[in-house]
Amino acid sequence: MRDKITVVGAGNVGASCAAWLAERDLGNIVLVDIPQTEGMPKGKALDITQTGPILGFDTRVTGTTSYTETADSDIVVITAGVPRKPGMTREDLVGVNQNIISNIIGNITHTSPKAIIIVVTNPLDTMAYLAHKKAGLPRNRVMGQAGILDSARMATFIAMELNVSVSNVQASVMGGHGDEMVPLVRYSTVAGIPISQLMSAERVAAIVDRTRKGGGEIVSLLKTGSAYYAPGAAAGQMVEAILKDKKLIVTASAYLDGEYGLKDICFGVPVKLGRDGIEQIIQVELNEEEQRMLDKSVELIRGSMSALRL
Repeated sequence: MRDKITVVGAGNVGASCAAWLAERDLGNIVLVDIPQTEGMPKGKALDITQTGPILGFDTRVTGTTSYTETADSDIVVITAGVPRKPGMTREDLVGVNQNIISNIIGNITHTSPKAIIIVVTNPLDTMAYLAHKKAGLPRNRVMGQAGILDSARMATFIAMELNVSVSNVQASVMGGHGDEMVPLVRYSTVAGIPISQLMSAERVAAIVDRTRKGGGEIVSLLKTGSAYYAPGAAAGQMVEAILKDKKLIVTASAYLDGEYGLKDICFGVPVKLGRDGIEQIIQVELNEEEQRMLDKSVELIRGSMSALRL
């Protein structure tokens, strides 16, 4: 029997994620949304399905406005929510998106009580925390897509700077998903060589700064939206790692219970993803400067969490 994947939200991120997953033939996909136009998720699902003969996959993609068709999903990716607009902070999104996430979690836990949940909605760490609290599931089954995207952005900028293949680049970003993220320069390499040995301190600092502002840079360029290709692919890679039991180590927003000295918070840390979801939280040694950045990131996330109505 094929695995079943539900993507909640048929906007740009959700549709991009569904297309990425379909191309890899990871399981049947349900694309659910409650838009003003009822046919929208069905139209996008049909459009994705029709790429099958071209790309060579047999995935069945279903579009719907009803959670009934999502029943017994193995994984649910939540992309629904109001996107960040120019001039809007991630904290501004809390009040609006809390109601959306709460409603989705209520439906999903009813129709797919055994599902693993991946949250993409911003502000990411706060919404992942909300999902964890509302779902009442073990912490390995609820997570947020965070550092996997931020690390990809940093790796892209490193590859561009050094004119090397992205396949040679290993970048590591922890912390909150946003301007408060913690790019770990010491753990970022090209073919195993620390990037500090391959470029000047000024260029490293510029890449770190651009990584932190990666999402905002795209928002400012698009004017009327936010990034969706890379976020969709990042969430898709998490789904793939889980369904294929790959034991892939990525950074994700996980609920912490003492790790890194933190409790009762969802925070971007290295995790091992397998069939049970988050199978291990990996603790890396931080120096004084990295710990300072991490502490600042925690402070900013808790400030966002304080806007939640729990």
